[in-house]
Amino acid sequence: MAKDEKKTSSSYGSQQIQVLEGLDPVRKRPGMYIGSTGPEGLHHLIWEVVDNSIDEAMAGHASEITVRLLPGGLCSVEDNGRGIPVDTHKDYKVSALELVLTKLHAGGKFGGGGYKVSGGLHGVGVSVVNALSTYLKAEVKRDGQLWEQEYKVGKPQGKVKAVGKAKGTGTTITFKADDSIFTTTEYSVKVILDRLRQQAYLTKGIKMVFMDERDPKDVFTYAYYFEGGVQSYVRHLNRTKTPKHDSVFYVHKPVDGIEIEIGMQYVDDYKETLFAFANNIANPEGGTHVAGFRTSLTRILNNYARKQGYLKEKDDNLTGEDTREGMTAVISVKVADPQFEGQTKAKLGNPEVQPAVATAFAEALEIYLEEHPADARAILEKCLLAARARMAARAARDTVLRKGALEGLTLPGKLADCSTKDAARSELYIVEGDSAGGSAKQGRNREFQAILPLRGKILNVERARLDKMLGNDAVKSLIIAIGTNIGEAFKIEDLRYNRIILMTDADVDGAHIRTLLLTLFYRYLPELITQGHLYIAQPPLYRLASGKDVRYAYDEAAKEAILKEMLALKAAKKEEKAATKAAKKKEETAEELAAEASAEAAENVDSETGEITAVGGVAIQRYKGLGEMNPEQLWSTTMDPATRVMKQVTVDDADKANEIFDILMGSNVEPRKNFIQTHAKKVKNLDI
Repeated sequence: MAKDEKKTSSSYGSQQIQVLEGLDPVRKRPGMYIGSTGPEGLHHLIWEVVDNSIDEAMAGHASEITVRLLPGGLCSVEDNGRGIPVDTHKDYKVSALELVLTKLHAGGKFGGGGYKVSGGLHGVGVSVVNALSTYLKAEVKRDGQLWEQEYKVGKPQGKVKAVGKAKGTGTTITFKADDSIFTTTEYSVKVILDRLRQQAYLTKGIKMVFMDERDPKDVFTYAYYFEGGVQSYVRHLNRTKTPKHDSVFYVHKPVDGIEIEIGMQYVDDYKETLFAFANNIANPEGGTHVAGFRTSLTRILNNYARKQGYLKEKDDNLTGEDTREGMTAVISVKVADPQFEGQTKAKLGNPEVQPAVATAFAEALEIYLEEHPADARAILEKCLLAARARMAARAARDTVLRKGALEGLTLPGKLADCSTKDAARSELYIVEGDSAGGSAKQGRNREFQAILPLRGKILNVERARLDKMLGNDAVKSLIIAIGTNIGEAFKIEDLRYNRIILMTDADVDGAHIRTLLLTLFYRYLPELITQGHLYIAQPPLYRLASGKDVRYAYDEAAKEAILKEMLALKAAKKEEKAATKAAKKKEETAEELAAEASAEAAENVDSETGEITAVGGVAIQRYKGLGEMNPEQLWSTTMDPATRVMKQVTVDDADKANEIFDILMGSNVEPRKNFIQTHAKKVKNLDI
């Protein structure tokens, strides 16, 4: 062994092994416990405390939960549940309250009879909040007394003590997130309200209250309370759509110890909207409860269609795809011992849940169809129309996207493909118009960047079925170029480009085209978004030039900052030059030059556009479209991986994204009109 190796080996001994006690692991690796130290992680602190209160409500012991944002960065969560126990734990010799706040995996959710059903399974909730807060105060109303304990950075500042008499029971946790750990400690009212509303739907009969008391002169209060449970949730999801039947199907029933609640309604739409929850935890990837629901839905609707003569003997059965077109459904189950796949709890894995959901849903749906014949007819007509459209779409897809089209044999003629065949390195720019397409083709790196120009506005797929969509040349070219196919034939492994980049003009038409493209990807190619393949290019809005100094600004604020800096540099150079001339007057300052330039600005106004073209000798060009840039400018500002700015398209809240696409692109005019009236004043630089 070499001398250096011996030295290294001997320096690694028992003293190098660190044991993180108590809550130290949480502060050392916060991302392991709350996902991130950004805004999502910050709000996760609130969810951890709220989930404890929700568990009390699901157990039937709490009826109201209040979240408050307080001055000084404090947040409090209060419930009227039983109150966290304060008596001394026989094994640990400390108060049960202190144990819950200082020990990971300590709580009433691990088989001790505290809860039959719980969402917070890992038992790390409130102790993690304590670890990541500079200050935390726990108040418990129990046994006619008010008990308190305070903490700093997870360390108790004294024992749990009774500080007075109290009526009723409940727990209040007040905390201040540690700004040395989180990138921001500014809470979003919208994020909190959306979460509380969803939880109020899923826990029928509970009142969720939010109070923003950060400014004592402007206190904001909001409350949610829904007797209808997920039935109300379905109505909320469909509020911007046109229902095919008035009544919302609803069943709430326990089967073999599993509490099942399902709401469903069909709308005049072509997509399925389904949200699944287990113990109030969202399961975006579904699971056994969704499998049980879908199996029963297809079977019962086919049986009813045969029985009532909607399907003849020679007709094929409706497929699952047919029975789910235009369906909005919310499935919520409460399970004593849920098994999730992965730490994110995205998919429920309990095998016993599938037959329980299938049985409860099938029985209730059969009764509903018999008791609501008009609604049953509307649902079956919707399903049969979907079946006919499916067959037409399959014929169109087989014609348009036959084998070979996706292997590069008949790629769109306007596609300027890249030379590399390595999909991981490849990029596809979808560009608005032939003019911008020409600049992009000349300015790109041909090795890994492909360009597909689209002429005009593509079809609004929010209002079209797959068969009509595939008849649109622009959509057809785009799907062939991407290579994944679409619908039931979609294969992510056939994706020809790792990055698909939408590059449109920075005006109203460009924004509209971008929205149409986003609608296509969100509705028919969602995997490209969820797996991080879709981006939006950010071309600059302004070009500022002062001699050989040329810079680009991507928004108004950047333009003003760059202009100020350029004017200061010009002033400095002028001062330097003036210093060599003794007879010259006192040098002008940057501020004087800027003031003088403002006075002269009226002389530099473009007579056609009304835009200022120069300020104090700094030329300013406002780009109306990508075609105004020459290939070199487009490359350096928008396409060069070393200097470009891009936004990755993500879907953090599927419910909200679904609603926005319905409002902006759907056939129902009234919600869109209200949206425009509400947000019109926020629009800047509107092209009229």
